[in-house]
Amino acid sequence: MIMVDDLGYSDLSSFGGNDIRTPAIDKLMSSGLRFDQFYSNCTVCTPTRASLLTGRYPDLVGAPGVIRQWAPNSWGYFKPTGPTLPELLRKAGYHTGMVGKWHLGFETPNIPNDRGFDFFHGFLADMMDNYWTHLRGGVNWMRRNKEEVKPTGHATEVFTRWAIDYTKEQSADKEKPFFLYLAYNAPHFPIQPPKDWLEKVQKREPQLSKKRATNVAFVEHMDHEIGKFLKAIDDLGIAKDTLIVFTSDNGGSIPHGALNGKLRGGKQEHWEGGIRVPTCAVWPGKIPSGKTNAPGITMDFLPTFCEIAGVKVTHEIEGQSLSDVFLKGSKGDPNRTMIFVRREGNRAYQGRAYYAIRQGPWKMLQNTPFEPMKLVNLKEDPAEANPLPATSKVADSLMRALMNHIQKSGRISWQKPTD
Repeated sequence: MIMVDDLGYSDLSSFGGNDIRTPAIDKLMSSGLRFDQFYSNCTVCTPTRASLLTGRYPDLVGAPGVIRQWAPNSWGYFKPTGPTLPELLRKAGYHTGMVGKWHLGFETPNIPNDRGFDFFHGFLADMMDNYWTHLRGGVNWMRRNKEEVKPTGHATEVFTRWAIDYTKEQSADKEKPFFLYLAYNAPHFPIQPPKDWLEKVQKREPQLSKKRATNVAFVEHMDHEIGKFLKAIDDLGIAKDTLIVFTSDNGGSIPHGALNGKLRGGKQEHWEGGIRVPTCAVWPGKIPSGKTNAPGITMDFLPTFCEIAGVKVTHEIEGQSLSDVFLKGSKGDPNRTMIFVRREGNRAYQGRAYYAIRQGPWKMLQNTPFEPMKLVNLKEDPAEANPLPATSKVADSLMRALMNHIQKSGRISWQKPTD
């Protein structure tokens, strides 16, 4: 499971980027099943990661907002209501490992080794102050299991190296399966590509602004590192026995030079540019190459992986298995309901949540808690250029479904009290 951070929807050559070169991810997209209607569970990091690991909406597992090391500015507490994805895969005999960005807690019981991972080598916090120092707020959150470590080098390269090391170690035992969750910090700001990568892009694309060129170089460097990891899988001779899924935790951050193509908006917004993400599933000989419009969302990966691994999910989840979409060409459920929530502080949000809901072609959304809901028909208005007032019978139906969800999520305490 490869998850990148804040990838712009068109910041891949295969998704229409004409100023960027991403051969490794492009090859993945063409080698398996590409999803053109896939969503992250949230417009920002923490909630999407909570949904990946639980198969649930993030506000039902205590994480509707960003978890931070400063309590007054933290808007979640990861509290699963059932076993996590790695805990479930353990039942099928999988060794479970995670490399990279965790962002679901800083201490027991909310660190990877306490939530089902046999092995963790990565970063507990959210964004890095610097991709070479690996600190956040001056604190070192790099860990090998529960031990503090101080690696050297660019974080994207460090995580690739650790992922390759883990894969080599696990693939040595041909009889024991393993699950690796590889979560890159890149291309989340600060946008810090190595100098030679930026110079290469500036020479090739002299028309780009410094901000855009820096973002392009950052993504291209990440793509190169993902390519190294994928090559290692080939070199180890396990590619045909390995399911690889690629996605992003939310859309690209426009103020930092990302582009989301024809989609409106970006990170932090419920416009399509903030929540629709490049996604694919690759499994040679099992998943035919092609494209699908089957709708999917991050929380679907838990039931999908469990079904493929032969693990029954017996507790309540909202995610739906995409196994038949992966393996049998199913079109999925085009009329399914998907709900999006984010809670955040500062003046723009004041600790309140804002929401979106999609059902079939209809989508109702807001981008702050203080603005009225808007209604969009994505089939007729895919660019969301002409949103309607949320006053129709369709809007009433969506509002009722959303209220039912909010009522359900309100029964769960999502944050520890603070002084």
